[in-house]
Amino acid sequence: MKNLILNQKDIFIEQLLELLKIPSISADPQYKNELRRTALWMQQALKDIGCDKTKIYDTAGHPVVYGEIMVSEKAPTVLVYGHYDVQPPDPLELWESPPFEPVIKKTTLHPAGAIFARGACDDKGQMFMHLKAVEMLVKTNALNCNVKFVIEGEEEVGSDHLEAFIREQQTMLQSDIIIISDTGINSLENPAITTGLRGLSYMEVTVTGPNRDLHSGLYGGTVANPINVLCEMIASLHDENKRVNIPGFYDEVSIISDEDRKKMNDNEINEKDFKDAIGINAVVGEYGYTTLERRSIRPTLDVNGIWGGYTGEGAKTVIPSKAHAKISMRLVPHQNWVEISRLFEDHFKAIAPQGVKVEVTTHHGGGAYVTPTDSIAYKAAEKAYEQVFEIKPHSKRDGGSIPIVPMFEKVLGCKTLLMGFGFDSDAIHSPNEHYGIENFLKGIETIALFYPNFEDLFKKN
Repeated sequence: MKNLILNQKDIFIEQLLELLKIPSISADPQYKNELRRTALWMQQALKDIGCDKTKIYDTAGHPVVYGEIMVSEKAPTVLVYGHYDVQPPDPLELWESPPFEPVIKKTTLHPAGAIFARGACDDKGQMFMHLKAVEMLVKTNALNCNVKFVIEGEEEVGSDHLEAFIREQQTMLQSDIIIISDTGINSLENPAITTGLRGLSYMEVTVTGPNRDLHSGLYGGTVANPINVLCEMIASLHDENKRVNIPGFYDEVSIISDEDRKKMNDNEINEKDFKDAIGINAVVGEYGYTTLERRSIRPTLDVNGIWGGYTGEGAKTVIPSKAHAKISMRLVPHQNWVEISRLFEDHFKAIAPQGVKVEVTTHHGGGAYVTPTDSIAYKAAEKAYEQVFEIKPHSKRDGGSIPIVPMFEKVLGCKTLLMGFGFDSDAIHSPNEHYGIENFLKGIETIALFYPNFEDLFKKN
């Protein structure tokens, strides 16, 4: 399989570069037509790899692309989920090359080269691996599983309309395992299968003071400044031990045993490499937990954006009428994102001082997820990783969120397997996002090997 993939390497990369050129930014309404163009591109790509059936399903938002290859009623069925939408590329001035003009460059962590473009790793590159893996199996008459593809265009804005699609097409989507590649590995020498994801609650807050922007000389010192107030309110959301300071926030947090924590930290990240990769000289986080634990098994609260007043060139001395912030909370098992959103809203309004009004908006969210390591799907993946990387992968919990994963299990009654191949340093959601070519090719090979392993274990069970 490896040699077959290497023979097709240049074609696969060229196809991915073509996909990456389409600015499928779901958060910005002006790119609606580009999302439709990407959906059509994906439908054709599914036809090209041999899907018997393909269809674009319109939703109240952006389309869902579906494709399937059915080899036998008795064969196991794998449902592949991915997304073709991408994050906004801002700030553009920090990109070393235009975000939708992909280029290949060598880096320290990617000596064989990496593709730099928005969506390279999250999730076009990783999603595209699945199409190429299935294509290789089809071409060699080695596909012994049914395969269904669900590729959506709203993951980066909360997948608001995916659940309705899943419920409407519940019968069509029945499967034995769901596979998602939207996570990562520590390195090519230390591969991992992600077994846990944190949940998410994404909020926006607005603090309003006077009915218009005011002259800071005439009114300074006499009215509440919404930016000052907002900063003070945000600062109060953590205590001196970096714990989230919202009543009830930790009530349902699952407790990880000392034994499991020790096992988890056997795969601890290299702290120096971690700091060097992002240009910091110290780590900060909740007291009593390691860096690995803070980013995987502990809940967090972070400000993702803050604005208000005058931010243009030069000076404009105003007290702003409004100040705004976007805030996300990463959640762990048993924390209900709807309840956490309510607790946040109640608390944020309660701590507002006199002289301002506070509005809180819940944008989207989802639950945490832990996948079993004793399933035949996990064992099949574990064997495939070992075949490709020549070392047994360890299991790890990821700090990111894929809110639709628990929804899949709730609606379809099916577990999810997380087979990601990106690096934490690949700058997803940031300027200069990239994805290693070797990661891409090894991902295709590993996924292709998963299918015969899964089919073999499925027959034995």
